Amino acid sequence: MGYDDKTAARSPLDAGADVVDGEVLVLVADIERLVRCESPSADLAAVARSAAVVAELGAERLGAKAETIELDGRTHVRWRFGERPRVLLLGHHDTVWPLRSLETHPFAVRNGVLTGPGCYDMKAGVAMIFHALAALDDLDGVTVLITGDEELGSPSSRALIEDEARGCAAALVLEASGPGGALKTARKGVSRYDVQIRGRAAHAGLEPERGVNATIEAAHQVRAVAALAAGGTTVTPTRLESGTTVNTVPAAAHFEVDVRVWDAAEQDRIDRAMRSLPPHLQGAEVTVAGGPNRPPLPHTASKVLYERACRLAEHLGLTPPGELAVGGASDGNFTAGVGTPTLDGLGAVGGGAHADDEHVLVSELPGRTRLLTALISDLRAST
Repeated sequence: MGYDDKTAARSPLDAGADVVDGEVLVLVADIERLVRCESPSADLAAVARSAAVVAELGAERLGAKAETIELDGRTHVRWRFGERPRVLLLGHHDTVWPLRSLETHPFAVRNGVLTGPGCYDMKAGVAMIFHALAALDDLDGVTVLITGDEELGSPSSRALIEDEARGCAAALVLEASGPGGALKTARKGVSRYDVQIRGRAAHAGLEPERGVNATIEAAHQVRAVAALAAGGTTVTPTRLESGTTVNTVPAAAHFEVDVRVWDAAEQDRIDRAMRSLPPHLQGAEVTVAGGPNRPPLPHTASKVLYERACRLAEHLGLTPPGELAVGGASDGNFTAGVGTPTLDGLGAVGGGAHADDEHVLVSELPGRTRLLTALISDLRAST
């Protein structure tokens, strides 16, 4: 594995181990195996290779062959145990990191901190699923779904996720935890838009008055869109493109918009407003593409599961995890959207998702995995 000599000479936990070191080492080795198979979402071949590694590792730990599902060229992995699904374990194996990121961000474990592209978001969580289930004698009623396009907004896997979640008593999402190991009991819903503007070209020096300046129209529309934000709703114009040459009145422009909302009513309000944006300049045309991508994950969808997790943590002698609401979305938004109780952020404790300092705290892995095992067992027994 990728330990330096100093770290390899002692327990990767450094302190406070609550399982034998050998078990922790196997879990860390499995995370390394997943991290070393790079899987940027947009590279279909890389995602397919990663799915093969996920399927192989899961089969080894669970003693059951995976089902590989390809949708629109993107590869997802599923295990179903029993005839009646009751608990869905959900994760993803794609990452935001491009190929060869291991050259600049190599896998390593130093002083109890595990690093490597995608380790925190969320390959550690995938490995935790396998180890949590391997500790159970019976997996009847459990479904595991590891998707390959979450970082893109789950364009091919959304329907698959929703179908698997319907009828389940709970969806447990192994996305990384919040600060200090907090579980994510609410997430904002997400909408994405592309505001497209058509003007009229003209020579910028000879007769600019004959043109309809798409850049100026875009500026007015950016201000109008940003003004839709209210309360906890954020409406953020992001990438903008306009024009062709410096001496031509731009005939076309477009900009993208990221929207985050806490409730469905706000998502509907923003959608109506975006689709009715009037042009400001005479002769300009404004059209809007896109719309809601993920529904909100409300606190009510997580409340009972969170309380159950806290009780189980106390029973195991663990510190009950905190909770928080976050603006970022996950596939848990989809499971909550179809009415399935959902608890998110059950994965690794660490930080730096999508950033150079992405990392996992090895000392937290055993307790988090034990809590997941207990939660699955408790849900199966009560449903």
